[in-house]
Amino acid sequence: MVSNISVAWPETGVALVTVGDGGASNHTTTCATVSALADALEGAIGDGARIIVLASSVEGHWLEHAYLDDIVQLVEGKPASGDPAGWFRCLQILNRGKAVTIAAINGDTSGGGCELGWACDLRVAEEQARFSQPEVIIGAGTGIGGTSRLMRLIGRTVTAEVVLTGRPLKAQRLYELGGVNRVVAKGKALEEALTLASEIASLPPQSVAGMKQMLGEAEDLNQTDGIANDQAISQTLFANPDSVARMKAIQARFDARDSMDKVYWSKG
Repeated sequence: MVSNISVAWPETGVALVTVGDGGASNHTTTCATVSALADALEGAIGDGARIIVLASSVEGHWLEHAYLDDIVQLVEGKPASGDPAGWFRCLQILNRGKAVTIAAINGDTSGGGCELGWACDLRVAEEQARFSQPEVIIGAGTGIGGTSRLMRLIGRTVTAEVVLTGRPLKAQRLYELGGVNRVVAKGKALEEALTLASEIASLPPQSVAGMKQMLGEAEDLNQTDGIANDQAISQTLFANPDSVARMKAIQARFDARDSMDKVYWSKG
């Protein structure tokens, strides 16, 4: 089984990492594929990616669940198609790496594939996409965030239904629950994700990196410690020379009676 991972650069600082068909039945995700994906993500960050869009070139599928033969092989003490640690490397890079990560979900996603999506900072999904954690049907469990991370995204009640029945949620329902950021028409996920990436890439890189760090670290902290951590990171950002220059320029516009809408959000 040969993984098919490509990296493109739509603009400076934005990497498009696309996963092709790894060769497994029904487009399940092999250890070889996910290990190659981890390498590609690490390489993109090393080459200067500040935002990574994670996409699929497989019609009707984003990233599906783990190739079950890999799991059986590992349980039986036999070699899998690749290094299974690739799953954990991907999770760490997507959720805690230096780059903001955006999932451009063009089709169904399940199991470990879903869990990679939950680890991303932002998710754009096409309206026909379905999200499922079918581990309970398989006789297994959600080993890399399909319960704990999903529960933080959409709450315990619906997560319980997802993981205890294995039945899928449609993109619109997930959006209503806060699990995806945007739902778009079929064929538009990548375009929308790249637009979002471009918007973020236009912002001060030190601030984007700092906010990414806050988001990741806040997941493991209580509110008091989280606020203290936010403040520690913010202090380094306020002191950044570029940030000081931006604050002076923006305050000058406010002093000249420009509105907040015009200063922050107007495209004109």
